[in-house]
Amino acid sequence: MSALAAESGSSRGTGWDEIVRIWEETDAPEGSKVEIIEGVVTVAPPPSEEHNDTAELVQRLLYTAIPDDWGVYQTLGLACPETGGLFMPDLCVVPRAALRRGTRVHAGEAELVVEVTSKSNANHDRIKKAHGYAVAGVPLYLLLDAWQSGRPTATLYGEPQSGTYRVLASVEYGEELTLPAPFKLVLDTGIFPLG
Repeated sequence: MSALAAESGSSRGTGWDEIVRIWEETDAPEGSKVEIIEGVVTVAPPPSEEHNDTAELVQRLLYTAIPDDWGVYQTLGLACPETGGLFMPDLCVVPRAALRRGTRVHAGEAELVVEVTSKSNANHDRIKKAHGYAVAGVPLYLLLDAWQSGRPTATLYGEPQSGTYRVLASVEYGEELTLPAPFKLVLDTGIFPLG
């Protein structure tokens, strides 16, 4: 993973605007994930087939549980300027009206964010992004972590307060995890590939 940081005091923009400009102009290889994490533009390599398969399986299930005016997005940038973040979650559930305002979607507009960890940047999903999503007030954060100490786990976080989530449920892959209302969805984590 590589990273670029904007210099503070640059005459081309101010703080957040300058970092977003660098993010927008980053020329990364096709399929790479370009994000801003704690004010630093990061470029991660394209995810593995297993990673993409996990995201697709969850996306398919979410469509059975959401209202018609919500969407499940794989490449939607969620802004969290409060923490210097612009995240590209593996999946996010957002009311379509939030996308039609003509501005960047604030992370707090998401009803659910799903991150599938990659070996190279799992700590971003576990710590930095979890903090950013909690600060933004995302009600539910689902972390699918095939790289958790040899024990792949699915952890559902909720009740964000002061930049921290409470663990609502955590299961090892192979067990079921229930997403609460408004989703009311049972995820069989045994269908997720390892790696």
